[in-house]
Amino acid sequence: MALWTTLKEKLKGVTERWGGSIASLFSGKALDEAFWDELEERLLAGDVGIDTTTSLLEEMRRGAMERRIGDTGELRGAFTELLISRLQKIPGMGQPLPSRGNPSVVLLVGVNGNGKTTTAGKLAALASAEGRRVILAGADTYRAAAGDQIRIWGERAGVRTVIQTMGSDAAAVVYDAIQAARSSGADLVIADTAGRLHTKHNLMEELRKVQRIALREAGEDVTETFLVLDAVTGQNALRQAEVFHASLSLTGIVLTKYDSTAKGGILLGVAERFQLPIRYVGLGEGIEDLQLFDPQAFVRTLFSDKDHDQKPSLPGDPSPSLRGRP
Repeated sequence: MALWTTLKEKLKGVTERWGGSIASLFSGKALDEAFWDELEERLLAGDVGIDTTTSLLEEMRRGAMERRIGDTGELRGAFTELLISRLQKIPGMGQPLPSRGNPSVVLLVGVNGNGKTTTAGKLAALASAEGRRVILAGADTYRAAAGDQIRIWGERAGVRTVIQTMGSDAAAVVYDAIQAARSSGADLVIADTAGRLHTKHNLMEELRKVQRIALREAGEDVTETFLVLDAVTGQNALRQAEVFHASLSLTGIVLTKYDSTAKGGILLGVAERFQLPIRYVGLGEGIEDLQLFDPQAFVRTLFSDKDHDQKPSLPGDPSPSLRGRP
């Protein structure tokens, strides 16, 4: 139960601000229109998004009618299981870093200020702790301090860094890092790229070049492109995901600052809308505060409250559902 205990503490803020307010609706009162209206309002307020909210409510209403449920308390477990089920159906959800290649590559992309450099360092530390040999590539060649920042993170994570001078070709940095990994026996390159305004076509073209080099040199089966999103930005994160995914065919999302958001629904909203897996979630500033996303543990922690404290069940444990109950 170490994961449960850690998540409960890390997600305390977002649970109190948003998740708990939704959990409190399942209080055992009569299932009426006022309940559905309030649930819709709280899901939307949490940045779940109109399409996902509408489909969730439709499925819950249908299930409640088919099972003749007339009590909100009976829906509590079904609600969390429905969210878990929908997240788990997205291919790659919560999948760890790519398998060992010669080497494998992870490109981190996103707008300025979303936490790409920090995420690169934390991913490097995680991979290193798993026994992988990692190289950090400083492919942000626009900011004067970017090289120093990635070097510091490399030192903290205990991994090698490859950087070039400011203004260098970012694709060349990634190419050099892949060659350095290959010659030194490293099996993972994590590349921090410059922040790109998703509205600037020429900057997105440069990112596509970086991605092409990585795919060519490492191979498609061991190259991943993660979009780093700031959970605090809410609905703006959806627009970022839309543009970056259209340009780069993303393979996953890293959601940073999730412990600081008051609108935890962005996690569900972005995953459902684009069918993109959440791979990691940032839960603090420490190098150890990047968590592999576990749909079951996260959902049950978010929607726990002081009156109905839920611990995640083990895989395979029976749990209430809107479907398939005797």
